[in-house]
Amino acid sequence: MSYQLEGRILEVCDCNVLCPCWIGEDPDNGTCDTAMAYHFDRGVIDGVDVSGLTLASVAFIPGNILNGHIRAVWFVDERATDEQAGAIVRAFKGEFGGPLADMAELNDELIAIERAPILFDVEEGRGTLKIGSGSEPMVEAVLDNYRSAGGNPTTLIDSAFSTIPGSPAYVGRAETFRSRGARYGLKDLELEGHNAIQGSFHFVA
Repeated sequence: MSYQLEGRILEVCDCNVLCPCWIGEDPDNGTCDTAMAYHFDRGVIDGVDVSGLTLASVAFIPGNILNGHIRAVWFVDERATDEQAGAIVRAFKGEFGGPLADMAELNDELIAIERAPILFDVEEGRGTLKIGSGSEPMVEAVLDNYRSAGGNPTTLIDSAFSTIPGSPAYVGRAETFRSRGARYGLKDLELEGHNAIQGSFHFVA
C-alpha cells in the first residue's frame, strides 16, 4: 500500500495575516478556527487515481498546531467514487504510513466525514473556496494575495508546512470567510480580511 500525491493546500482561518501556524508559532487568538483543503492535481493512493479531487475540513485547533489535539470535520469531494473516497480517507487517517500518518497524529477527534461539492479555484493565493452548496454552504471564502512593489505575489519559503523544498506559499487574506461549524459543535465564523495561505504539497509513501 502506497501513495503519491501532488497538489495545492489552502488554509483560511480566524488568525490575522499571516497565520503563525505556518511558522510553528501559537495562533493569534490562542486557538484557531480554520477551513483547509487539499486539492490533488495528480495523485494515486493504493493504485486508485484521485487526480482532480479535493479533501477539505473545518477544524478547531486548541493551541500550537504542532501539539495537535485538532477536532475536525472532513469533507470528501462528492465527485469521488466510493473507491476514491475510501482511499483518500484511509490515507489521511494514516493507514498507509508516511507523512500523512505523521499529520494524522495531530488529530484528536474526527467529528464526522461527509460528502460535499467542493469548489477549489485558487492559484497563487487568489480565488475561491466553497464547501457545500445551496444558500448556506459549509464554507465560503474569497481570497486575494499580497503583492510586491513590482506586482509579484508575496510568498513564504521553507515554512513549517513546506513539504517541497523551495516551494512558495502564497500569503494572502480572505476578503470574506464564512464557516458554519456550529452544526458540528464547532464555531460559526463570518470574517473579513483575515488569514489565507495557499501552498503546494508532495506526499509520498
